[in-house]
Amino acid sequence: MLVDFNTLPEESRIWIYQCNRKFSDAEFAEIEIDLKSFLESWAAHGTGLASSYQLKYNRFIIIAVDQEVQAATGCSIDSSVEFIQGLEKKYNVDLLDKMNVTFKLGEHIAHKPLIDFKKMVKDKAVTENTIVFNNLINNIQEYNESWEVPAIDSWHSRFF
Repeated sequence: MLVDFNTLPEESRIWIYQCNRKFSDAEFAEIEIDLKSFLESWAAHGTGLASSYQLKYNRFIIIAVDQEVQAATGCSIDSSVEFIQGLEKKYNVDLLDKMNVTFKLGEHIAHKPLIDFKKMVKDKAVTENTIVFNNLINNIQEYNESWEVPAIDSWHSRFF
């Protein structure tokens, strides 16, 4: 059951998938159609999940579920991961590797393996003030407050 993202409570569970490359506008439009279709029929134990999405920067797929209506369960979470894996195959991209870092370099959004990000820190190519995307957040409140933050205010701070 697809709902407006802005109507979901702050406690709604959230998953963020970052792409290892920027999607084209055409690809993102296709993904949006597929994502809407998936969420409209997404269910847990036969009950539709009050869910929504946001697509950001031609790079991020954000899925949220109102756990008060119906909690996402193991099987429903597995089906969402299968959906994301299908996108990975269709577009030949990586959306599930959490060991990559996405961050802003001016107006550009960069994506690097963690080891390269650590080297950039050492070389002072990124700083504590570099805006990073903290994809480990768990709910919409954290998404609104802590998704795009200076590196010093996220789990990335351990590298400085």
